[in-house]
Amino acid sequence: MLGRISNNERPRAIVTRRLALTLCVVLATSASAQNPASSTQRMTCSEAMALVKAKGAILLMAGGPTLERFVRDRSQCDMTEIAELRFVPTRDNMECPIGYRCRDPEFSDWDW
Repeated sequence: MLGRISNNERPRAIVTRRLALTLCVVLATSASAQNPASSTQRMTCSEAMALVKAKGAILLMAGGPTLERFVRDRSQCDMTEIAELRFVPTRDNMECPIGYRCRDPEFSDWDW
C-alpha cells in the first residue's frame, strides 16, 4: 500500500510533479538565456569592444532587431570562413570597430 496513490490524492500528485518539473527547468536555464540580448547602442564603444574581446564570440543586437555574432579574431571562425571587421553604432560612437564577423569568402575576396 505504500507505493499506491489513492484516487483522492492523484490530482495533487500530478500538480506536485508538474511544479517540480517546472522548477527544474527554470533552475537549469542559464542566466544568459533568461536575459534578453544586449544591444550595442546601450554600451559605449570601449565597453562593447571589451565584451567581445573577453567572450571571444558573442551574440549582440547591433542597431536592428536581429542578433549578430561578433568574434574577437579569426580563430573563432570556421576553417573556411574569413573574419571581416565590423563597425556598429554604440552609445558614444556611430561607427565603433567592435570586432569581426565570420563569413564565407566570395570570389572577389581572392581576386588579387
